[in-house]
Order: sequence, then C-alpha cells, then structure tokens
Amino acid sequence: MIIDLRSDTVTKPTKGMLEAMMSAEVGDDVYKEDPSVNELERRLADMFGMDNALFFPTGSMANQAALKLHTNPGEQVICDKYAHIYNYEGGGASFNSGISCKLIDGNRGMFTADQVKASINPPDFYHSPLTSLIAVENTTNKGGGACWDFEELRRIREVANEHQLGYHLDGARLWNALAFRNEKPKQYGELFDTISVCLSKGLGCPMGSVLIGNKDLMKGAIRIRKILGGGMRQVGFAAAGGLYALDNHLDRLHDDHKKALDLGKALSQHSSIKKVEPIETNIIIFELKPHVDETQFLNGLKEHNIQIIGMGSNKLRMVTHLDYSDAIHQGVLNILKSL
Repeated sequence: MIIDLRSDTVTKPTKGMLEAMMSAEVGDDVYKEDPSVNELERRLADMFGMDNALFFPTGSMANQAALKLHTNPGEQVICDKYAHIYNYEGGGASFNSGISCKLIDGNRGMFTADQVKASINPPDFYHSPLTSLIAVENTTNKGGGACWDFEELRRIREVANEHQLGYHLDGARLWNALAFRNEKPKQYGELFDTISVCLSKGLGCPMGSVLIGNKDLMKGAIRIRKILGGGMRQVGFAAAGGLYALDNHLDRLHDDHKKALDLGKALSQHSSIKKVEPIETNIIIFELKPHVDETQFLNGLKEHNIQIIGMGSNKLRMVTHLDYSDAIHQGVLNILKSL
C-alpha cells in the first residue's frame, strides 16, 4: 500500500460520500438547472453570509475568475511572494487578466496592513500599474499551513476601504483555518468581497471549488467561468459530494492537525532534519541538513511506500488528510524513528 502524503488532494471519496454522489438529483448546470449544484451554492452563500456563490471545477479557476472580476488589464494585485495565485496557477494572472502581481515579502505567506499600504502604487502616477486588488491566502500553502491573525485581516480591510481596493481571499484551505482558530465563516464573509473555498482538499471531495461573493461583483462570474471553459453539465454528482462533506468532514479536520503535529515532532528528532517549520494545521514543511541528499532521503521513504513532495532548496512537505488513518499514522511514525 502506498502512503501518499504529497497533498490532501489525493483522497478518495468515502463510502458515504459515494452513496450521496450516486443518488444525487442532477440537471444541466450551464442552464442553472442542477438542483444539487444550486443547493451547494445556496448553502455556502448562506454559510458565509454573502449574496451569491458559483461552483467551479478547480480552485485555480475560481481564483482566476475572482482576479478577473476585480481588475482590468494593466492593473496590479497585491499578494505575498508565497501566494498560490502567483506561484502555482500557471501565470494565469497575466495570461487571463493581463495583470501583474506586486509581491510582499511577508512571514510564511502572511503580511501586514502597513506592508499593504507601502505596496499601493499612487493612483495618479500613470507610470506604474494601477493597484486594484489585495489577495490573501488562508491557510498559506507554501507557508506550511499557517493561519492569518483575523485582526490583521481586519486592518487590511480598512486599508482596502481607504484606497477603494478589492479584497479577495484564496480560501483553498480556509476550512482548516476555521477549525484551528475556532472562527466562523460569516466573520470572513463580512470582511472580503470574494472568497474561494476548496472542496477537494481537507474535505475530501473528488473535485470542486466555490467562489462566493457579493452580488455586484458576482453577476459577472458565470460569464467569466464560461470564458475560462468552466461550464459543466450534470455536475450535481460532484456537488453532492460537497454537500456531504459539509455535513460530515468539517469536525474531523482537527484529527489531521493533530497527526501533523505528531509528524513534526518525529521529524524534529531525526538526525537528518535541520528544521521543522511551525505547524498549525495539516501541512508539515521541513528542511534537511546541508549534507543530506534530498533525492536519497525521498528514496528512503519510498522504500517504505511513503510518498512526500520536494519543494526545492532541501525543503520537503508532508500533508495529512482524510485517507491517512490512525493505523497508517502509527506505522509512519515508527518508520521515521527507524529510518
């Protein structure tokens, strides 16, 4: 059996989720006639206290649609140097929206309101791109699953209001942040103009993300989804998995977080490991000592059927998830001790 800790996207639907998917009532979502999709969108909009929601096949597409909704070609989005929209969406910001990214040198993917202020281009200085959007990512993927301080997010909202900027949340792993911080979705709905949430990571669905926002912005979302090729037909089978996950998979995120802490402790005691980044949720990023060969270390794990991911510069990543059971976890801990 392969123990796959590369990402929380590798999960398979549970038996209960499969049953919900196979019994889903479906229709043509391009005509907005799929009742399961409509219910998922309605439920998430209500959960976050926002006006509208729209189902997308992927989180990258949901984020790219949000960038397009907030900006015009030639403008600029402020984000962290670790941001997913900058590093891991194929250059979509420039390709799809014709915008550039103003990168902030934050802490583990998180920045401050003061840093945002310093990054805003003067609107009357026509030599530089017009700043139109602030984008944050919670939890931060490249930052090791770190969770933002909500009060800092609130201060950034004040900066956005002062300078009339849009405010987007890439909430691919927001569910993990909500569990860790004991926060409520409506807190975020009150703060952001648009929020993308992923169903196929911590919640264990086979696909799908949802973009949630206020009606003035979201009225153009379905057109942008169409332009990006995201119109789907009887996709209620997938939406039903999302509905099942909202009912059954939110509370169990704490289990993933605890297992991540256990792995981090075991790694920190390993002679080959230089440093383990602080762990809050389900992502563990650690750095090998300079004399340790990354490929050799990865191959050592593969000999025990454990797959993890290399991030470059001798940094490696593990991610706990729904399919990483207690029994498998104990086995991995034993392997790390003996490796």
